[in-house]
Amino acid sequence: MKEPSVTVGIMSGETIEFVLNGTYLQGGLPVEGAQTARIEQGRIGWNGGLYDQLLFTPQEADHSFCLKGVTIGVKFHWERREDQTFRGALKLIVEGDRLTAINELGIEEYLLSVISSEMSATASLELLKSHAVISRSWLLAQIQKNKALAGQKPVSCFRTDHELIRWYDREDHDRFDVCADDHCQRYQGITRESTPIVGQAIEATRGEILTYDGQICDARFSKCCGGVMERFSSCWENRDFPYLVALRDDRNEHDFPDLTVEENARRWICESPEAFCNTTDKRVLSQVLNNYDQETTDFYRWSVAYTQQELAALIREKSGIDFGQIVDLKPVERGTSGRLIRLQIQGTRQTLTIGKELEIRRTLSPSHLYSSAFIVEREEVVDGIPQRFVLRGAGWGHGVGLCQIGAAVMGEQGYDYRHILLHYFAGATIEKLY
Repeated sequence: MKEPSVTVGIMSGETIEFVLNGTYLQGGLPVEGAQTARIEQGRIGWNGGLYDQLLFTPQEADHSFCLKGVTIGVKFHWERREDQTFRGALKLIVEGDRLTAINELGIEEYLLSVISSEMSATASLELLKSHAVISRSWLLAQIQKNKALAGQKPVSCFRTDHELIRWYDREDHDRFDVCADDHCQRYQGITRESTPIVGQAIEATRGEILTYDGQICDARFSKCCGGVMERFSSCWENRDFPYLVALRDDRNEHDFPDLTVEENARRWICESPEAFCNTTDKRVLSQVLNNYDQETTDFYRWSVAYTQQELAALIREKSGIDFGQIVDLKPVERGTSGRLIRLQIQGTRQTLTIGKELEIRRTLSPSHLYSSAFIVEREEVVDGIPQRFVLRGAGWGHGVGLCQIGAAVMGEQGYDYRHILLHYFAGATIEKLY
């Protein structure tokens, strides 16, 4: 087969400002330079006309366009706005009362940016090759899944009087394949300057994907598993894959306690067990973490403290529910990495169990907690009401699939990309699709 293309949702707004660096065609007419499009009467107002959609196609492969004020790290602690430049075509569509900018381009060109956006372009060749294969696999699996769903949006929220279980996956997008932010894969066009070694990693693995039993693997990844990998159903819909299983991020993959048991999870999180991702080597970390990610210094083991007033106000703001004073945050169910899948919030006015892992992280932080693998310490208890809560946690992200920091360490220790991939995706096969 030939190389597929991908559509990436970059940004939305009532007005979108962009610059065409070179000659682009729109409706057969050449356009270049600074442009502004805005929502007008439910359509796209541009250049004195109203349109249902606009498509700007570059005349030369090296032509690019710049989108002004793209928000990155949406709702995460590193959220900020920046101008970003992209190759390929630019499509503008209407979604509700906003415009959405979509980049259309080939998968290999897309991957060149993803690898440089997700991690430092100075990473080792074997780490970059690993990431090229999983990013390609994940993307093609999502495109395949989207076609199978045929525009139908799956249920991702269950609510009763006592429980709210919600997860967040890429099915939020039905007008393009994937978004450009951490919700899917970080994609920042050619803004993140690529290097020859990134190009080498893409070219060396061109068309290579992970498969299991003839199917493209839904190859997930996160920053730091915290020592043990999580299963798929802890984070997204209630299904599991045989290649995404609980394994220790270490040479001895099967040497770890059952972290679904509360006592074991508490002990594991409070210690600092040996693992590939248990490193403070700044040179290795800089391979994975871009400048704004390096603003996070503690991630293998971390802690966050709140006063009673801070926590009650935060939960009220994030959940929209007034729990009164917070009496306890009680673990209900943990996954294979010790991550909480369900957590009961006990308040003086209300009690509710929430999940899955990202909903817990979102509810208990102004941005997002690093992970849901944490224990809760209640301090300064007065008449049964703690005046202070300390969350002690492990890892950064959902912990499913490849652990980026662990993979960086493996690359430094001499493992090749195939060994790295098969460590994180048990029983998978590496195949060349195109």
